[in-house]
Amino acid sequence: MPPPAVDLFPFFPGYETYVYEAGRQPALVMLLAFLVTFALTRTYTRLARRRGWGSGHVGGVHLHHVVVGIVLAFAAGALEFGLSPGEDWQLVLAAAFGSGVALVLDEFALVFRLQDVYWSTEGRSSVDAVVISTVLGGVLLLHLTPTSDAHASSRWALTAAVTLNLAVVVVAALKGRFLLATIGVFVWVFAWIGAIRLGKPKSIWARWRYKPGGRRRRRAEARDARYQARWVPRKDRLLDLIGGSPSDPEHR
Repeated sequence: MPPPAVDLFPFFPGYETYVYEAGRQPALVMLLAFLVTFALTRTYTRLARRRGWGSGHVGGVHLHHVVVGIVLAFAAGALEFGLSPGEDWQLVLAAAFGSGVALVLDEFALVFRLQDVYWSTEGRSSVDAVVISTVLGGVLLLHLTPTSDAHASSRWALTAAVTLNLAVVVVAALKGRFLLATIGVFVWVFAWIGAIRLGKPKSIWARWRYKPGGRRRRRAEARDARYQARWVPRKDRLLDLIGGSPSDPEHR
């Protein structure tokens, strides 16, 4: 892909070589728009929550910003694929798409549960979705793929490598290692780590493969208990810092 006409950040060392000339500027713009939009959206909603500001309504119906995000992301994608505008407009559409996805994922929990759980403990899944998407955006920016250039010389080798990688990704996901499985689609070593590790006790893999009261089930439960005691409180504090503290009485 040829680089766009506008070099947005020529003053950063190495930017022109590794981003602009490499054709990665649209991916960077999309990721930056995603992060900025999420930060601004969460800042506003936290202020509105604290100060009691009202929400927008259309025809007496509360307008969630996920609706705006869907329209924005759909319009950006349709214009890019349908009209194939110039390279500079590609940056505009990349920013619009990133902003739209940020608005959608900020209310991911509402869409997933079909309930207004924005400020509940269940609403933390929206922040989880944003974190995972940020990691994926970084992976796309780096142009990482699960296969090496050596595989590209043989169609059968490439097919075998992709098939094996997807199989390992599925195993990691079945074991409840969703973050490792997601990153592993692009960086195979993460998928293998998730597939090799012991499955979480509530995962599909554990229900299929670990007998109740068996050695592997006990190991999985003991490891999960250590994780819950050591890392979950730290994760919760981090998510509270990013997205705001849930208002559930049990959480407080």
